Amino acid sequence: MQITSVSFLLFAAATLLVYYLLPQKVRWCFLLLASLVFYLCAGVQYLTFLLLTVLSTYGASMLMDRNLQKQESYLAQNKESLSREDKKEIKGKTKRNNRIILIVCLVLNFGVLGMCKFLLAEPFKSLANGGFLSFLTLALPLGISFYMFQSMGYLVDIYRGTDKAEKNPLKLMLFASYFPQLIQGPINKHSELAPQLLAGKGFDGKEFSFGLQRMLWGFFKKMVIADRIAVAVLALRGPEFTGVGFFLLTLFYAVQIYADFTGGIDIVIGLSQALGIKMPENFIRPFFSKNIAEYWRRWHISLGEWMKSYIFYPISVSGPMLKLSKKARNKLGNFGKRLPVYVASIATWAMTGIWHGITPNFLLWGMMNCFVIVVSEELTPLYEKFHNRFGWKEKKWYGGFEILRMFILMNLIRIVDLFPNVGEYFRRMGSLVTTFNFPILWNGTLMNLGLSGTDYAILGGGIALMFGVSLFEEKRGSIRQNLWEKPVLRYILVLALLMVVLLMGSYGIGYQASNFIYNRF
Repeated sequence: MQITSVSFLLFAAATLLVYYLLPQKVRWCFLLLASLVFYLCAGVQYLTFLLLTVLSTYGASMLMDRNLQKQESYLAQNKESLSREDKKEIKGKTKRNNRIILIVCLVLNFGVLGMCKFLLAEPFKSLANGGFLSFLTLALPLGISFYMFQSMGYLVDIYRGTDKAEKNPLKLMLFASYFPQLIQGPINKHSELAPQLLAGKGFDGKEFSFGLQRMLWGFFKKMVIADRIAVAVLALRGPEFTGVGFFLLTLFYAVQIYADFTGGIDIVIGLSQALGIKMPENFIRPFFSKNIAEYWRRWHISLGEWMKSYIFYPISVSGPMLKLSKKARNKLGNFGKRLPVYVASIATWAMTGIWHGITPNFLLWGMMNCFVIVVSEELTPLYEKFHNRFGWKEKKWYGGFEILRMFILMNLIRIVDLFPNVGEYFRRMGSLVTTFNFPILWNGTLMNLGLSGTDYAILGGGIALMFGVSLFEEKRGSIRQNLWEKPVLRYILVLALLMVVLLMGSYGIGYQASNFIYNRF
């Protein structure tokens, strides 16, 4: 059930209606039912993967919780007779036992996730389609990366003592399967999302209105912009598009993935807001970033936070890294002091790349991001000397230059998504300085990409609107909040946006809303 389809709109409307008609104490039960119905619409066979994650997570959390309860009970009963060393030993034993439980559950679940991604890659996909693996279903289970990362984060938090184990397996299943987030996140923390899912918050007209408005904005970005430009992105991937053609591909793909991903997130967060559930922001106007570190604090924020909390920090402060830091500091000075951070960064970005896919291009994508971040960090003193020498940092135009520089750099890195053959990616990159191919800008080639003049006009207007809204919110905050005290203007703008989606959405004979790009991750 695509969330840009009529069936999803009917499903969402029915969910909202029934949800608010029910007593608050049973609303979470209805949300669970709605989530399972939504998941089953994607395929009954995929429910096995979800149940495996939920049951293994529940079992592991209960075992860890039982160990902690036994520890606390024993310490309380024998507090007078136990020495400090005895207490420390008992706590250490409990922690070791829980660590074993945690590792087993992590290996099981991430092993399943790795298997799913592995079987979707060539040549195994082709082999399965016509060979001895044909019994396997080679479609990535709906939302598996998101609900698995979310569930494993919850388990780690229990191990760390920053969250409490959920005793009711059905409530844990709701946390894992909450249907709006299954498409493309965001990745939530149990301590923040679960209480809201279970609370059954009462109807709030303002929040309900804000939620529907945000959903409409998401449909606009997805259906008017992302789905429309997708055909041109596909055409520009052809081998004949080198030089300027490749540069246009980077620009078109940047528009597509931003409108597609943020559009989906807007729909998810908007529907949740209409249900009285606050989801974390996943994007904060990333194209206004001035450096790559800032960019990744604004783009896919929940994934970045997950990687930082559960990959980067544990590695960077681990025993082996602390020993490495001590040894490297003596031989390499300040660089040696930072070396563990860089090692942790490499591991984190490798994991981030693999999360997107196991083909070489995604690992390369992760390593390129890591390389730019590490090099930028090492060159910071040089940058500061340069800025102090010329004083450009204080100039208004320099901020615009930094934004443009970062936009182009990220486009050149991001475009590797589209080239599983890494050699082809580097060939296209090289063509930027060897095969300029400027004539395609005026010889009619652009009109043969599947877009008409009207399509280009709609895209131009849509992109300008997206940029205008982003610029407004960057300077003045939420546009919905700013319009709340101006109901007439608000109604006019909402109605106009609705008409744009209805009249200019990417429809046609046999039309189906394109899968969201992040579905495949």
